[in-house]
Parts: sequence; structure tokens; C-alpha cells
Amino acid sequence: MEIMPKRTNSKIQIEFGENLRRIRESKGLSLSEVSARCDVDKSNIAKVENGQFNIQLTKIFELAKGLGIEAKELLDF
Repeated sequence: MEIMPKRTNSKIQIEFGENLRRIRESKGLSLSEVSARCDVDKSNIAKVENGQFNIQLTKIFELAKGLGIEAKELLDF
């Protein structure tokens, strides 16, 4: 039986997620609306916002496009 490593939420993941949520809410967008605008599942966006998921760099650019912002804005926290 393989033991799965404990998931830890890094400070960067948490801060990135908080910034993503702040931007999304400031634009008045729901998780579903952002999901429909880019190739990221709604549940994964929620996990990112909660600091529970380490997002890939390519998905950061897709989220930025869906939010109508530059990717660097998501990293400015």
C-alpha cells in the first residue's frame, strides 16, 4: 500500500488563490463564468482560490485570458 504525502498549502498558493478570488469578484464573475471563459474546471478554480491546488503555469495564462487581464496581475500579490 502506497502512502500518499500530506498536502500542504504553501504561502504562495494561498496568496495566489486569494488574489485570484479578489480579481474574479472585482469583475463580478462567478466560478462558472470564469470556467466557461477558459479551459479550467470550476472545481479546480475553487481549489486554487482556497490554496488547495498548485496550478500549472499554462493555466495561469488561461485564467488571465478568461478574466480579461494580464497574467502578471495574478502574480502581483
